[in-house]
Amino acid sequence: MKCINCQTDNKLKERTAWGGRCFKCRHQFAFEPTAMTGVKITDPMFAKAIANISVNDTLFFTPRQLFYFLDQRWKLKNVDFLHTVQGYIMINIPFGFLAALWALVLKEIFIFVMLAINSLLVWKTFVASRSAKHLYKHRQIFAETLQNWGKIVLVCGIGISLLSSSFLLFLVSCGLGILAIYLGTRKIENQPAKSQEFTIDSNQFQDWIKTWKEINSLTKLLPDPRDTNENAAVSPDVSAYSFDRLVVCDRPEIAQFLITNNFHFENNCAILCVTGYPQSIFDTTMEMLRRNPDLKVYALHDCSPKGLGLVNQLRTSPNWFPDNSAIIIDIGLLPRQIIAGGDNMFVLSSKQNAQDAAQLPAEIRQDLFSDELKWLELGNYVELESFSPQKLIQILNRGIAGSRDLGSDDSSLILLGGTESSIYVVDSFG
Repeated sequence: MKCINCQTDNKLKERTAWGGRCFKCRHQFAFEPTAMTGVKITDPMFAKAIANISVNDTLFFTPRQLFYFLDQRWKLKNVDFLHTVQGYIMINIPFGFLAALWALVLKEIFIFVMLAINSLLVWKTFVASRSAKHLYKHRQIFAETLQNWGKIVLVCGIGISLLSSSFLLFLVSCGLGILAIYLGTRKIENQPAKSQEFTIDSNQFQDWIKTWKEINSLTKLLPDPRDTNENAAVSPDVSAYSFDRLVVCDRPEIAQFLITNNFHFENNCAILCVTGYPQSIFDTTMEMLRRNPDLKVYALHDCSPKGLGLVNQLRTSPNWFPDNSAIIIDIGLLPRQIIAGGDNMFVLSSKQNAQDAAQLPAEIRQDLFSDELKWLELGNYVELESFSPQKLIQILNRGIAGSRDLGSDDSSLILLGGTESSIYVVDSFG
């Protein structure tokens, strides 16, 4: 493992002899992969993840964003070669050779040995194609492997059985080939099951963060959002000014992320959370915003039952903008966006979200299609923090830029609730 301080490669023997330090510069290693169980990580891997997610230390990020990033990188790096056609062939060649030597006299033994090996391969690949521990696109690859391997078994097995006049080999080849094709097709057709599970344990991740902070710097990692209830003093000159745009987030973590990365300065907008964060300037900011009759409010939220209620809360709550007093543009995540093309999104699922979806009020359900409601009632949801900081900021910039020409034919926004409404929704996220 290379030392992140001097780039010297330290073998296990050297790391052990120097008490977990680099033998050249004596820098302490944060991780020892040989002592880890489950997901194993190295210092260079963790340092590279931090550099990538922060864009070389230029963007702040939340712990949840780093958690998603590391989990995704681990899954991309650890695609099981066993569940590919190439892996099947590499396994069958040596086992087939040994089985053939063993069965020089009784060829039936060779057939049964190869049947057992390939049946195990097919079953393990089918299980992997249904496992939420793998990326959805990898599950699709595993399913296609089953289909392709089934075709190979059918063609080669039937051909060899005809040449050798073996009816048993013919039956085995047909049975195994058809089974593999059926299992692969069944998985590919099972489109709604897109939810994933984390490979990294959250407690393990917290230990990694703690250990890394003790040894190395982690300046761009945001703490938990905290604020006082005291209003900050604002000069009369500043309070007389009003923003033209307001971004309202459904969670304080996202609001803190945008504020810390100066999104409000670069886009000349205010940023608040529906919970009242940041409390120190919330009342003053709202007073300034209500002075502007041309205010545009951008609702930014997770794709979850709670997140989808943000627009309704902004329109109906007396603390926000009731009676169509502002144009509200939903630039958050919607189920239709994920269903239409969310194979690369990290979809989670929970019983709590399924219960919340079943209890969505009618005013929210009326703006959702039947397949969106079905998707939500399965417990599916997607968090904004599953996007990297750079990607999320780019998406928001495009969403705000696309709202400049409301009502024009070139607008990317859809008006909800008829011509008397002042609520718009972005048709795509990203």
